[in-house]
Amino acid sequence: MKWSDLKYLIAYTAPLATLWGLYQQGHWSFAGIYVGFVFIPLAELISPASARNLPPQEEAQKLGMWFFDLLLYLNIPLLYFILQVYFQQVYGGNSATYELIGMTCSVGLIVGTIGINVAHELGHRAKKSEQTMAKILLLSAFYMHFFIEHNRGHHKHVSTDADPASARFGENLYSFWLRSVWGSWRNAWKLEAERLHKMGLPAFNWQNEMLRFQVFQLGYLFCVGWVYAWWMLPYAIAVAVFGFLLLESVNYIEHYGLRRKTLPNGRPEPVQAWHSWNSDHELGRIFLYELTRHSDHHFKASRKYQILRHFDESPQLPFGYPTSIIIALFPPVWFMLMNPRVKQEQLRLSTPNT
Repeated sequence: MKWSDLKYLIAYTAPLATLWGLYQQGHWSFAGIYVGFVFIPLAELISPASARNLPPQEEAQKLGMWFFDLLLYLNIPLLYFILQVYFQQVYGGNSATYELIGMTCSVGLIVGTIGINVAHELGHRAKKSEQTMAKILLLSAFYMHFFIEHNRGHHKHVSTDADPASARFGENLYSFWLRSVWGSWRNAWKLEAERLHKMGLPAFNWQNEMLRFQVFQLGYLFCVGWVYAWWMLPYAIAVAVFGFLLLESVNYIEHYGLRRKTLPNGRPEPVQAWHSWNSDHELGRIFLYELTRHSDHHFKASRKYQILRHFDESPQLPFGYPTSIIIALFPPVWFMLMNPRVKQEQLRLSTPNT
């Protein structure tokens, strides 16, 4: 292992800062937000981006290193420890309103990053144990259906109107949230019903993962209410909502305005490198376990994060993912920044020999 491999420890900065903020309270209650949406965006403005890909020998070496998997696995106890501390602090009733807001936003950020984002990485793995870890992480966001819809729906229909998680040209973030959250949940039910139908089983069956997921998520809420108090449930829901809206914000910027062409047979063209917005800003890449090299992820979903590649033909965001999310919160600014880039990309693809 090289010293440069330790750079992925930076991904622990936000959860550890959040933990610090939970204990310190005061203005430190927003510590996770400071890291994710202040420090990293500012640092990316002055730090260089890197388009370097690993040479084949180094890629093969990193692929088999346990260190990179361990970094993912450790997020499970860390996430639930942070949630436990958060619930204890809220239950204590000694926090001011602004501290409750800060803690909730910071913990919500962690639910969305080391929760859903790490679950996204593990959910694509072939090992059942790693897929189970993904579901455990998604539980905290009440977004367990993501395991079904993302793997079997999004990767099939990405950058088409059939995919609720692919933002359309001119669609603002807030409209997209509503369409993607509802559409993804609905599609997951449909996918499970189709799977069970092929097995000769009714949709309302314990073999239906969506049914099990709802039970597990209600069970999680019951445990929070039983261990602490029933008035704590809105706080558990609040951090979950913050977390999955963060995920949907990432979905929004990843494919905004990009569409696959329809072939003569009526099917969309195969997914290409230019159907995802990418970012080579290194801090954001590390913070999100290389999620920002999204084109390569769609090329081969099982490719582990530490060996994801840059493609020259992939469209690049002008800023890293955290900064792009902030900009997307202001639709006029986002449209002013991104719509010309989408049109430029469309023109490039329509020009012969490109």
